[in-house]
Amino acid sequence: MTFALLPWAAAWASTYRYAEDRAPAVVNPLFTTTLSEARLNELVFEGLFADDPELRSTGRLAESFELAADHRSMTVRLRRDVKWHDGEPFGSDDVVFSVDAYRSQTTASTEAGRVTWITSAIAQDPHTVVLGFAQPEASPQDKLHFKILPSHRFTSPDVKRTDLFRTNPIGTGPFRIQTFNQDNSVTLSRAETHWDPAKLDELVLREISDKAYQAKLLLYESLEALVRVLPRDLAQLEADRKIELYPYQTNSWWYFGFNLGNPTFADQRVRDAVARMVDVPGLLAPIGTGDRVSGPFVPSSPFYDHATPLVAYDPDAGAALLTSAGYTFNGRQWLGPDGVALKLRLVAPSNLETAQDVVINVQSQLQSRGITVEPTFVGAAEWKEKVWRDRGFDLVLSQWSYDRNEDVWEQFHSTGTRNFAGFSDPEVDQLLTEARAAMDPQQKKALLRKVHARVAALQPMVFLFTLDSYAAMNVKVRNVVVHPFYFFTWVSSWVMGTGGP
Repeated sequence: MTFALLPWAAAWASTYRYAEDRAPAVVNPLFTTTLSEARLNELVFEGLFADDPELRSTGRLAESFELAADHRSMTVRLRRDVKWHDGEPFGSDDVVFSVDAYRSQTTASTEAGRVTWITSAIAQDPHTVVLGFAQPEASPQDKLHFKILPSHRFTSPDVKRTDLFRTNPIGTGPFRIQTFNQDNSVTLSRAETHWDPAKLDELVLREISDKAYQAKLLLYESLEALVRVLPRDLAQLEADRKIELYPYQTNSWWYFGFNLGNPTFADQRVRDAVARMVDVPGLLAPIGTGDRVSGPFVPSSPFYDHATPLVAYDPDAGAALLTSAGYTFNGRQWLGPDGVALKLRLVAPSNLETAQDVVINVQSQLQSRGITVEPTFVGAAEWKEKVWRDRGFDLVLSQWSYDRNEDVWEQFHSTGTRNFAGFSDPEVDQLLTEARAAMDPQQKKALLRKVHARVAALQPMVFLFTLDSYAAMNVKVRNVVVHPFYFFTWVSSWVMGTGGP
């Protein structure tokens, strides 16, 4: 007896379902704040350049480019075979609009730092753009990965986060948004007119907050992939012959950030004391494996200063620092010079996986040393209000994630748009400025290693760790190469097979 493959079954066989802890709230590259949004952007939108599998910048929307002799400008010739998902042609006006939108103070893009080095964007003709730079750029293509938006869908570069585009986005990427579903899942279909059409027909992003349930759905083949596997699930998934694990590196690291606008933490002795009372390996062990970090780069980075020591867990040294800062210990808790107990209002994002484990652990650690921790978990909207706008915290638990350019300017320059902790140091400002202007890669490396050492010495945060990451996929998904930062950069080559391993 034979069975015919029904049309719906053939389509289902090419549907790739993956899980996110939380579905993106906004699908607009101007306002990217979470990794789930960055991954979705990679499917829907494109930049002028993108990484190839060797992490070398290669043309995406750009067909070719010519760098001026003085390295102060660049002529970019655009592909002529690109259309937006609504059928409109892509062109130089879209690039000019996008630069202006990222740069607009009214837009207040969270990604504004990606274009601050561009002083002008001029459409020379419908398929040629001339970009001017604030200073000579050795390899500007490495910084032209930001996503391009459709100028015809906006009335002005002053874009609001609430613009209807957030739920009706169009890009030039290999997939287009088909529907936002009532269960918070998002269905994407292949963009048939894409210049390099994807092999998969359909992707479905499913919002599943329970990581254990995610793993079960993958085992039961109700999902094709998990973006990140928890350490506790690795052994079970690795033992299943239907599942393949894909290790990948990320330029992301966890930290406890101090509110430097609070007079308590303006005293570095207090910051240093708290850092010495935190057992970082004890925080890492229950949630996975990884490497401790001593400063604002990961150990695999060329900018990491390996001569900078990790902060040692030394509660007695921490106690001595507090005493020198005028604190007294009454046998139960530390009292400040004003007689008020030292309490830390700790704010953590509710959508940061395993954050609750870390918070409970550090609360116990510091409580045993006489410091009270009062934790609050907040969603994305409240995080922006409580942390970014109101500075209503003493300590935050979060992580910073970077692409391979590892530009920490926005976090650590005194004028940085992501410097919500209020860090300011003239020496760091100067080093970051010189690093941006450096044409010689070795000079840039040396300058940023000094940034690493200087920031670590000033202790604006407790630098924690970078976690090892593994994706898990059903073996029927083939030709998979995972981008370490954006995951889906090379998704167009992925195919869905029918056999086993």
